[in-house]
Amino acid sequence: MRGLASRGHFFLWRRIGDRFAQVGRLALFVGDTFRALPRGLRAPRLLVDEMHAIGVQSLLLVVVVSLFTGAVAAVQAAYQFSTVVPLKYIGSVILRSVIIELGPVLTALIVGGRVGASIAAELGTMRVTEQIDALEAMAINPMRYLVVPRVVAAVVMVPVLVVLSDAIAIFGGYLVSVMSLGVSSHTYILGLKQFFHMKDLWSGMVKSVCFGAIIGWMGCYYGFRTEGGAEGVGQATTRAVVATCVLVLISDYVLATVLFRFVFAS
Repeated sequence: MRGLASRGHFFLWRRIGDRFAQVGRLALFVGDTFRALPRGLRAPRLLVDEMHAIGVQSLLLVVVVSLFTGAVAAVQAAYQFSTVVPLKYIGSVILRSVIIELGPVLTALIVGGRVGASIAAELGTMRVTEQIDALEAMAINPMRYLVVPRVVAAVVMVPVLVVLSDAIAIFGGYLVSVMSLGVSSHTYILGLKQFFHMKDLWSGMVKSVCFGAIIGWMGCYYGFRTEGGAEGVGQATTRAVVATCVLVLISDYVLATVLFRFVFAS
């Protein structure tokens, strides 16, 4: 019994040590990305290609999800307002909930699932087929050639997608409010105008930039560390998506605390 407990403690400490080692490797990977950043930006064609893959090819998914997010937000708000708060405030509630929280977080989770998996699978395949080793053999820095364009493209395109998502979600809430809940168009738009604050929009933009960096780095990091052939590529893809979703939610809490308790508190 004592031997079993000892092995359990050993296994637990080994897992904790592995986690700390992984955090260290990720920090080094991020540092390498910053060092390769100036030379990596000298290839605008690669950057444009990645911006197209991350931004343009995610448009349809973001549009559909955002439209129904706004619609559901309107229905939920109307249900919670019933007999307590007049429906004339429904526009303001949808506006603030979308631009502060729903738009950035849902867009990051959607794009993270699609793009993070795609990046990890692509780079993982290049790793197991030794294409990355071939780049290094030709004195081509893979961080500059493969990582920098993807991370920068994610940082640029995720905020753009969030702005689009915010607008479509608010429009979805407008359609449901006017066509189903009996709120007039004038009342809904008046609610949007009365309770719009720039700090809410800025907070969503700050979050989206951080989420974009997380998506790019997680996909590239797990892709670069792929081992074991096709099975390893599948595992790297799954880890990239899971890590992206977890880090997006954790950073959302941290950023919300910092932004609304300190930066935008006044």
